[in-house]
Amino acid sequence: MTIYRQADHYSRKAQAEGLSARSAFKLDQIDQKHDLFKKGGRFLDLGCRPGSWSQWIRRKLGSEATLVGIDVETCQGYPGTFHQASIEEVDAALVAQLLGGAPGVVLSDMAPATSGARDLDHLRQIALAEAALALAVAVLPPGGAFVCKVFDGRDGPAFVEAVRAQFAQVRRHKPPATRSNSREFFLVGEGFVGRPA
Repeated sequence: MTIYRQADHYSRKAQAEGLSARSAFKLDQIDQKHDLFKKGGRFLDLGCRPGSWSQWIRRKLGSEATLVGIDVETCQGYPGTFHQASIEEVDAALVAQLLGGAPGVVLSDMAPATSGARDLDHLRQIALAEAALALAVAVLPPGGAFVCKVFDGRDGPAFVEAVRAQFAQVRRHKPPATRSNSREFFLVGEGFVGRPA
């Protein structure tokens, strides 16, 4: 599925390049700062629909990347292994089975269907981000990375601190490809400290 909600520079560029959504350029811009994606790596893409983040990784790394995408809605044409499920139905054993091992990077672009009620949408999105973090902590090896969308709001700072407790370095980004009126930002956690023995 291809998603172009409003015609702007990035949506036109995505369409011209055969990408399913403009969000691919957000990941590209994050990677320009962090260089997270290496050949031979395993990548877990949560909230993957319509697949643009994984498309971008596949184009960057080719067939050597192992990609697993999970979404509550179907994602036709996903460039890896797609599993339809809600985040609550996914655990470490399933991730290891689908990926053939632990992911080096866990990505979450998850967001709720927005209602227009700003505070409610924020709380729903933070709940998804917290679920993504919990799964990342369960599946990442020491040194792994986590990229997560966050809707800014009252519970945002507490979530940032929760990520900081798990990673050696955490940075907040609003990539240029993010719409100017959007409340979203992205957290990038690097150097997962590992689970207690």
